[in-house]
Amino acid sequence: MRTQVAIIGGGPSGLLLGQLLHNEGIDTVILEAKTRDYVLGRIRAGVLEAGMVEMLNRAGVGARCAKEGLVHDGTYIAAAGRSFRIDFKELTGKVVTVYGQTEVTRDLYDAREACGAATIHEAEGVQIHGADTDAPYITYVKDGAEQRLDCDFIAGCDGFHGVSRKTIPASILREYEKVYPFGWLGILSETAPVSDELIYANNERGFALCSMRNPQLSRHYVQCPLTDKVADWSDERFWAELKARIPADAAARLETGPSIEKSIAPLRSFVAEPMRWGRLFLAGDAAHIVPPTGAKGLNLAASDIHYLHDALSRHYKDKDGQGIEEYSARALARVWKAERFSWWMTTTLHRFPDQSEFDQRMQEAELDYLESSRAAQTALAENYVGLPF
Repeated sequence: MRTQVAIIGGGPSGLLLGQLLHNEGIDTVILEAKTRDYVLGRIRAGVLEAGMVEMLNRAGVGARCAKEGLVHDGTYIAAAGRSFRIDFKELTGKVVTVYGQTEVTRDLYDAREACGAATIHEAEGVQIHGADTDAPYITYVKDGAEQRLDCDFIAGCDGFHGVSRKTIPASILREYEKVYPFGWLGILSETAPVSDELIYANNERGFALCSMRNPQLSRHYVQCPLTDKVADWSDERFWAELKARIPADAAARLETGPSIEKSIAPLRSFVAEPMRWGRLFLAGDAAHIVPPTGAKGLNLAASDIHYLHDALSRHYKDKDGQGIEEYSARALARVWKAERFSWWMTTTLHRFPDQSEFDQRMQEAELDYLESSRAAQTALAENYVGLPF
């Protein structure tokens, strides 16, 4: 089999790239290790930057997001027994949209199936060959038989544990990582959201976040030690802890109920450089991870796809290779800014095990300045709604 662009990974970044390239008349094949149902069963973030919503519209898959997504003009920050609001729309003229990653993936899957583009699920043992040559190809096993896919370029959208980043020689690849000493315990419940916008709470007991997926589905988180297990947290314990960490008026409104999903996620910052080796490109979690505090993970993957789609489109339509040469530098410039913002949100809002009294005073001063300074609020808002591509 042969295609122009082979895409490894059938998550939202791979599917989005495939749809954008299909609309340009560029042939793609997506290889995905899991089944479609497995991919759609992943519970992930759901705050979309303005730029990502625009990309979904460009791909022709934005109709349901426009109809069902919840537009948020701002967010609430709570600390020291009080809360204040950051008005994104007033400060930047932009908004964010709450629309689950699962729904984004479903819309992209439906569009890909409708256009008849090839997606090969349960592709096992994927290996990349000749990425640093003019004739790259991929081998994989499907239904017990080895298959070969020849291509012009390979897009590695296969996540942190995928084969793509591991294909780049260790002598070339540089990795940067910071692991945070806590995790997020998150639950999904069929309850009404406690607020019309997200609440980020800094509390002496630890960080908390009140979020939502839709008007009948809430997603809430509390900071917890990495040693904790899901079994340690009954629903009753979780709701009591969440109420203790959020403002009193929000706690009084909080609707509780049985959890339908519960998990603990560790937090880390990670970047791999470069994001291109020969004809292999890394995108999304294959190249970088951010803590979820700034809602950047999915959105950062989308910005990679913006740069990669631009590079490949220019190559095929205009015979212009400059975008390919510049892809890694362009993508990484935005990646590091998003990493900085996510790191800042995380360090500002969480309690660290080794935090001294001085550290705590600095954190309180940072939040006090944020509450009183329009300039500081504008900086947060600009990053939260998404820096320009």
